[in-house]
Amino acid sequence: MNNQKLKVLLIVEQCNPEAASVPLVGYKFYQALSKLADVTLVTHERNKTPLSKLKEHHNITYIAESELTKKYFPIVVDRLTMKGKNNWPLANVLGYPVYAEFNHRVYETFKDQIQRGDYDLVHALTPMQPRYPFKVIKACAHTPVMIGPLNGGVPFPPGFEDIAKQEYAYLNFFRAVGRKLIPGYVETYKKADKILAGSTYTLNMIKDMFAIPDSRIELFYENGIASSFLTETKKVTKKGSPINLLFVARLVPYKCADILIEAVSRLEPNVREKVFLTIVGDGQERNSLETQVQELNLGEKVKFAGWVGQEETVEYYREADIFCFPSIREFGGAVVMEAMACGLPCIVPNNGGIGEYVTEETGFKIEPKSREFLTQELTNKIKILVEDDDLRARMSAKSMEKAKEFEWDRKAEKIVEIYEKMIGEKAASLSK
Repeated sequence: MNNQKLKVLLIVEQCNPEAASVPLVGYKFYQALSKLADVTLVTHERNKTPLSKLKEHHNITYIAESELTKKYFPIVVDRLTMKGKNNWPLANVLGYPVYAEFNHRVYETFKDQIQRGDYDLVHALTPMQPRYPFKVIKACAHTPVMIGPLNGGVPFPPGFEDIAKQEYAYLNFFRAVGRKLIPGYVETYKKADKILAGSTYTLNMIKDMFAIPDSRIELFYENGIASSFLTETKKVTKKGSPINLLFVARLVPYKCADILIEAVSRLEPNVREKVFLTIVGDGQERNSLETQVQELNLGEKVKFAGWVGQEETVEYYREADIFCFPSIREFGGAVVMEAMACGLPCIVPNNGGIGEYVTEETGFKIEPKSREFLTQELTNKIKILVEDDDLRARMSAKSMEKAKEFEWDRKAEKIVEIYEKMIGEKAASLSK
């Protein structure tokens, strides 16, 4: 390839530097890729206000929504699925007409430019759930298309049916219905030149569902970490100081903060007196968790920090010694990457993406065989790390080393390498 930057049409429906979760991840990809490629960003007009505050971003097309859609979302989607406890399966179904309008308008806006060859490559990045089509693929006969990283579909482990019910998992049959009924869904996966999958589970699911060959799909974690999280300072706990355990997440059932609290209560007294647990986050479970702490007489051992901004969260990571995150159904789990970057050995269930970030050198992975098994094993692993200073130090160093792979600029470099390979392969196939 020459030194001229690649011209990339980057479709990121959810792209918001002031949000969390997928919209923030979408923005971080855009921000990092913009340093290496000539990127035209296509996003929803709801993101215009936060993006407009950042003067370094210029080449952005905002896709407007109709007056009908503006009324539809708050009346139908928000009112029925986001009041009180979020019903995500139903929200994804009822919210599809909003996305379908965006998807169609992107196609109408850019089909002629794509067919004219104005872009070297099209990359559809969000939505990240593997349940949506990208209509622009119809215009990409001569232009390579990448979609993803996609992640989702990870099931609840057996033995956690109560939590699955609380999270409305019984409505997940809508996924299979959508695959058959949504126009262009199968075509998207059959025609994409490259699919990135954010977890091994999702990768195998997509491969099996659409008979995708290995050459067109690869594992690429969707989450990353800012360079500000990376530290070279080795973790050292002062003699006599408590071993600080940390949990960072929304306080919702499947994150299983209650299991962590129970695990701490089961520590032998001589171990328990050495630890202190900080829970960073807020949500619907907070009151019941606070009650649980009092009933287990852990009031002096557990602190609820509530929701805090990212800069303050970094300080909690840096003050901690062990990251405990018993979330049983985590797709991305960026908090685990952040904890590793700050030198924390991590204890996680081996289910979804987080079980792939953590290695034997950086922490412990627990098979989520049952609630009791996860709880007791979490107790056991905490005990091991509390009592073995050398092991904790080794895992801390390896965690910091591993986390460098997840830094956003490094991830963008890898994606541009994939872009270049895709473009070469597309040109070769068209010349045959």
